[in-house]
Amino acid sequence: MGEKKRKEELAKNTSFIFERKNYKFMLIGTAFIALGFILMAGGGSDDPNVFNPEIYSWRRIRLAPALILIGFGFEVYAILSNPNKKK
Repeated sequence: MGEKKRKEELAKNTSFIFERKNYKFMLIGTAFIALGFILMAGGGSDDPNVFNPEIYSWRRIRLAPALILIGFGFEVYAILSNPNKKK
């Protein structure tokens, strides 16, 4: 009988660690990271004896890593922000 009562009390007191705002920022960060990796993909050559200078394009060297870092910044903010903080 005591085990059942303890489980019921535990079920009442459980709540999510993050709020809706946190999950929104996590999804935004995940989207930025995914977009960065998609932009970084490709640019290779089918023939290993032929050099393709497209691998060093601005999109792959500058834009994609910047988007990934921005995405990680959103993820850190989502984890560390407190949605219940009163101003």
